[in-house]
Order: sequence, then structure tokens, then C-alpha cells
Amino acid sequence: MVNARIVGTGSYVPEGIITNADLEKLVDTTDEWITSRTGIKERRRTPATEATSDLGYRAAQRALEAAGLKSSELDVIIFCTITPDTHCPSAAAWLQGKLGAMQAVSFDVNAACSGFLFGLNVAEQFLKAGTARYVLVVAGETMTRATDYDDRSSCILWGDGAGAVVMTSTIGNNGHSRILSTHLHTDGTHADMLQYPGGGSAVSPISHETVDKKRHFIRMEGPESFKLAVRLFSEVCTEALTANGKTVEDVRWLVPHQANGRILQMVARQINFPLDKVYMTIQKYGNISSATVPIALDEAVRDGSIKTGDLVLLAAFGGGLTWGSSLIRW
Repeated sequence: MVNARIVGTGSYVPEGIITNADLEKLVDTTDEWITSRTGIKERRRTPATEATSDLGYRAAQRALEAAGLKSSELDVIIFCTITPDTHCPSAAAWLQGKLGAMQAVSFDVNAACSGFLFGLNVAEQFLKAGTARYVLVVAGETMTRATDYDDRSSCILWGDGAGAVVMTSTIGNNGHSRILSTHLHTDGTHADMLQYPGGGSAVSPISHETVDKKRHFIRMEGPESFKLAVRLFSEVCTEALTANGKTVEDVRWLVPHQANGRILQMVARQINFPLDKVYMTIQKYGNISSATVPIALDEAVRDGSIKTGDLVLLAAFGGGLTWGSSLIRW
């Protein structure tokens, strides 16, 4: 049986920092209010001279180095993002040019905060079908450029960064690191709960009116999306465990989308998962949409938290609505 496995991870966050104290100067909020409701203390900001593909490039370089590969060996490049450099061409195209990986097929995946898991599953299909040997999956966002800093409820959340993995195929099951299963879901009836409306055909062309109405920023229905996130996060984690005949006791780490610290606490409680086995970066990076899972995964690998043989559960929830999970034998 052909399976997919991760052979290298990488991540990058820009040096610029937005602290809670910085936000106190912009909107009616406090460090205590932000921390108690989200768990976030600071988040990163990309300099004006860089775009999403620049962040992805640095993360990709580190993942390739960890895998011991050159960019010329890649067959496919998948870039997961809702904040590409341009709507056309794709962020993957810009990244491909920067990597010099002219032999690779490149394209974007847009599944909001669940994007990395969707990209991971697309990569799996290439590898299992035998149409690719090495696939690079990058998730990167410049969320601070989609943030309305007059919106007290959501401007406290967003940050910038990128994460990446290099994947290849493996034969057999016993003793091999591999992706055991991936589970994806969408529900377009709730598409209006989290939007980035400006720039699409529904709000086009860009005009003084669309700018004045702030249609080019992220908009989120907070309370309702919070409730759905907890329920669907919990359900999809259980789905992955059940599909593989595993329990929470078998899992070494849950590496979730870093949406909100309170959401993660409630999900852990719902599935009876120890909070000290939930790998969190929310406090220092905030919500980086699709990039949070691969950034946290890379940090957990590099700091030694994730070791060979560990069972690792990835999970995410995002706009679309989208949600998913992946169970990995590391």
C-alpha cells in the first residue's frame, strides 16, 4: 500500500511584533481583556517590502533543508492562503519563481484557516497516485494587511507567518512514519460567517465606496463562529481517532489551528484531551489563518516535542465553512 509521509518541516515569522499594548493605543481594549478572551499576547507583522510568497519562501527553504532536498527535485508546489500576493497569478507561482523550481506544477488552495489540511490531502493524492515523488505544501498569510484596526472584536486576533512541509510516498505500514488518514468537511451555507469580500466578483470593481465601507478587510461573526468552531473541532478530532481505532490516550500531541486559546481549551475539555498535550503558539503569534498548523508543527518538531513514532493529531476550523483533521504517525 502506498502512503504519504512528511520528510521535512519549516516555518518563518517576520520580526515585526504587535503587542497587546500596541493595540491598546488603537482601539478600546486592554492587555487583560485580550489575554483573557483569546490567550494572545503578541502577533507578528510583515514589513511593507515583503508579500505572502516571501514568507512562504523562507519556510519552504527550511523545509527543503530539513528534508535534504533541492527545489529542483520538487514535482508539485501547493500554496495554501487567503492572502496571496496577487489574485493572479497565484502565490504558488510567485513562490515557484523564487525557488527556481521550474519543473514543479504550482497552484493555490483556498480553504481559509483549514487550508493547510486541505493542501496536505491534495498532496497525498498526488503521492498515492504515483504522479509525484516530492510535494511541497506551504501555508502562508499576511493577515495584518486584511485587518481593520478599527474593529475592536477582530483586530486583536491576526498575525503573519508561514509554515511548510515536504512530503513523499512510502510503501507499507509497519514501522513507517505516514499520514494515517485525513478528514475534510465544508458547509457553504455558513459562508457569510467569515468573509474577505473585497476584490472578488461580488464586490467589484474596487472603488472609493468599497474602500470607504471597508469591504477589503476580514469580517467575522464572532459568537456564532466560536460555538461552531468548538463543536466541529471536537467532532473532527473524534472522527480521525475513530477511523483509526485510536483513543486520546494514544495521541502524543494535538496540533490544532491556533484560532483562540479559549476555543482550544474547550475542545480539549470536550474530547477529554489533556491540555498540556495541546501544542499552542497562539500566545506569541496570534491567528495566522492557514499557517498556524504548519508553524506549530515545525516548532514542535524542532524543539523535540514531537519524536519519531509519536501519534500526532492535526485539526483546524475556518471560513467557508471548512474544517478537518489528520492523524499522523511520526
